[in-house]
Amino acid sequence: MTDGAGAHKTLDLIAIGRSSIDLYGQQIGCRLEDVASFAKSVGGCPANIAIGTARLGLRSALITRVGAEQMGRFIREQLAREGVATDGVRTDKDRLSRLVLLAVQAEGVSPTIFYRADCADMALDEGDIDEALIARARAIVVTGTHFSKPNVAAAQTKAIALAKRHDAKVVFDIDYRPNLWGLGGHEAGFARYVKSEAVSTRLSAVLADCDLIVGTEEEVMIAAGADSALDALRAIRAKSAAPIVLKRGALGCIVYDGPIPDNLEDGIVGKGFPVEVYNVLGAGDAFMSGFLRGWLRGESLSTCATWANACGAFAVSRLLCSPEYPTWPELRHFLDHGSSERALRKDRALNHIHWATTRRREMPRLMAFAIDHRIQLEELTEDETDAARISAFKVLAVAAARRVAGGRPGFGVLLDDKYGRDALFAAGAGQDLWVARPIELPGSRPLQFEFGQDLGSRLIEWPVDHCVKVLCFYHPDDDAALKAAQSAKLMTAFEAARKVGREILVEIIASKAGPIEDRTVARALTELYDAGLRPDWWKLEPQASTEAWKAIDAVIAARDPLCRGVALLGLEAPIEKLDESFAAARCAERVRGFAVGRTIFAEAAGRWMKREIGDAEAIDSMAAKFGALVDLWLSFDRR
Repeated sequence: MTDGAGAHKTLDLIAIGRSSIDLYGQQIGCRLEDVASFAKSVGGCPANIAIGTARLGLRSALITRVGAEQMGRFIREQLAREGVATDGVRTDKDRLSRLVLLAVQAEGVSPTIFYRADCADMALDEGDIDEALIARARAIVVTGTHFSKPNVAAAQTKAIALAKRHDAKVVFDIDYRPNLWGLGGHEAGFARYVKSEAVSTRLSAVLADCDLIVGTEEEVMIAAGADSALDALRAIRAKSAAPIVLKRGALGCIVYDGPIPDNLEDGIVGKGFPVEVYNVLGAGDAFMSGFLRGWLRGESLSTCATWANACGAFAVSRLLCSPEYPTWPELRHFLDHGSSERALRKDRALNHIHWATTRRREMPRLMAFAIDHRIQLEELTEDETDAARISAFKVLAVAAARRVAGGRPGFGVLLDDKYGRDALFAAGAGQDLWVARPIELPGSRPLQFEFGQDLGSRLIEWPVDHCVKVLCFYHPDDDAALKAAQSAKLMTAFEAARKVGREILVEIIASKAGPIEDRTVARALTELYDAGLRPDWWKLEPQASTEAWKAIDAVIAARDPLCRGVALLGLEAPIEKLDESFAAARCAERVRGFAVGRTIFAEAAGRWMKREIGDAEAIDSMAAKFGALVDLWLSFDRR
């Protein structure tokens, strides 16, 4: 689709209607009654489409209502993280955000319960439709569900009128859920078709205003009030000249742009992608996202259909809805290279692209205060009863880090689980600091994990934005058995982090295990990449030459261009020495900052543990040294 009004439009599309909290059962192959734990995500057809199209590079927005509570804020915050404009998201102080519970009981069988009594998104009305916002869009997406009640129908009808006034296209996703029209009981949330003359009358009235109509066979039948797909398509065509996209699940789709043929197979088709069906819920919204990426960029209808089919394939092969939709780099990789896996969720290359292109926050720079030390602080105490003093000191360190950060992005702390519990609570209070937490047993070689070797049950308790940090004393000249044990342990940590959706920072110190030359660390990283490791961050010791950093840079650029980068560690070097280390490291594009500890806290910790200084003096000392390192690092940007 192309239009002459695109030059002054700042949004590609606005989706209107449902938004919800989807709680997906994490146990697969059981009844909803037997699910024990759930994964949370944003759901609802329009919200899914807004997120899906934003991931594919379109400028999308959502008009909906959310509750004035934590789940409403989650929806708003997640939309913003995904790049969806939230100008049209209203907060309803009288109603709760919609809640949906779902399970995957068998292939194509997903019991669903909508908690929707007087919920916020179904309270949308004409007053929520802002003409200035509609005028900014090239297209709007309206959905069938939001014609089910007078107030929401009035809101969408107003949006359609405004879209036409401002040269915007109208896309109609029929999106028929009988349960949301009051047809069937509460347990019938997964039902897809109940014939209803009242529903057909309401939906058919929309068709003449549409520029694109999308639905399954059952959905076109309900929209047209017909008893077969062919009759339905012909009835729709009598009301609208818009392209009609007929979704057929695993068979892909057929697009009809003109007269409806006698044989349904004689429409425009795209390439199909046979995959294992894992969960069908939300697949239609992913499909619509792919189609709109092509349609709003002027691609042929066959290309639009191909992209739509591919996005649908991603969705049915994964568990959740919007979090699983592909990003544009991920989709391009799949279209160009395909996959050796019928279950796309098992494709390592696609999963890595998906993960790296959907990270929760941008981190082009990292300046972190490392206070995750255990042994070094234990050495400063007189006996085991001083453990509480270590914990209290770490809280002071967080206060120093927060003072220096001053609410600016790109600042963080490294904190441990052994002594850092209170400090972790303090670090999380303002949601302004990046946090990484160590899992290694201090000093272990070969690498072992602290508190036991089962990481999964431990990491699941961490906040989703806390990063796993693991230190390994790895040298490329170690014997083969040691290297194999170390890399296997690192891979265990990496896979556990990915499984539970946490970023991972891998710290490699080679100098403690052997001599260092210009290519030593680059060789180590090459071997770990060969083993399958793809960390979000590397934390590396200072290098003696710019050549060493260039070699490291080249390895990361070749093996994982989506890596966030390298944070430089300090090894207790004085600030004057770190000035030289920083200068050498800044020649490497992938070095994005530092994570330094004892240089900052060692003096204050020693004096505070001996009670030579109080809390305020300790904070002042650490803030001054951390601030000096920050100023030093930032000074290179001005050179």
